Amino acid sequence: MSLIAIEEHWTTPALTAALNGLPDSDDSLAFNEMGDKLDRLQDLGEGRLATLDEQGIDTSVIALTPPGTQPLAPADAVSLSRELNDTAAEAVRRHPTRFRALATLPLSEPSAVAGELERAAGMGFVGAMVYGRTGDVALDDSRYDDLFATAAALGQPIFIHPQIPSRAIRDAAYGGFDEMTSLALATFGWGWHIEAGLAALRLIVRGTFDRHPDLQIILGHWGELLPFWSDRTNSLSRIAGLSRPVAEYLRSNFYLTTSGMLNPVLLQHALAVTTIDRLIFSTDYPFQQPTGAEIRTFLEAFGSDVDRAKFTSGNARTLFKL
Repeated sequence: MSLIAIEEHWTTPALTAALNGLPDSDDSLAFNEMGDKLDRLQDLGEGRLATLDEQGIDTSVIALTPPGTQPLAPADAVSLSRELNDTAAEAVRRHPTRFRALATLPLSEPSAVAGELERAAGMGFVGAMVYGRTGDVALDDSRYDDLFATAAALGQPIFIHPQIPSRAIRDAAYGGFDEMTSLALATFGWGWHIEAGLAALRLIVRGTFDRHPDLQIILGHWGELLPFWSDRTNSLSRIAGLSRPVAEYLRSNFYLTTSGMLNPVLLQHALAVTTIDRLIFSTDYPFQQPTGAEIRTFLEAFGSDVDRAKFTSGNARTLFKL
């Protein structure tokens, strides 16, 4: 049985330095420094391959760790995105059977985004990873419509990854605790997932998928809470003038991945709102590092070998044209 993992993070010292040098740097970068995570993030060679072997993963689709280049000034985001994509392409070239890559895009310079996606696709990238907000500009803003048109035309899926909420939201909704508790509440404990789910929902409400019906979006963490709230979100369709209920867009334009949350209960929830053809495996490396034994135990939760094969590799091969 082949196993493909699609949300496996990496970074470089240059990006880390650029992000840490910002006047209002992303506090969640602290998670990269915990334990041996920074070493693991910067390793696109033998150490990472050894982990893949232990986990039983055949192919890893690498993607830059958050927040990517989106917080950077436009010129810096453009140049560093190109540099990072060249680095990822070289890693794939060195290990063509073990790695594929999602592109990094300079969203702080909207005019350069579609071109960089096209360049990356030409180098063999299988999609791109973005975040739901660049500064105060939401991903559904009209200045990014060229990105979605290009992604749909090229068959390049877009992974919307969580990011830390804005400072104003953090102060209003997540403050009042000690510094680390507030940060955890605003990130992996809750805030990250609300941010990503809301970005996806805004794309739907904005009519993005009516304009670009072939566009495919990936959400981690079993859909960032969004698939489980369709009784409420469906009511948005009539008000927003959409052609279908929100839940139907989720079933036709979204893939969900596990992000290392290997819980059979979450699998059953996901299968209640979408189909097995829309579910894909990932570990969220190195922030989650399930063992090979833990992965095999989770895979026993599937009802048939056919469904298990779709989840472990078949759906990823179809989506990414592997």
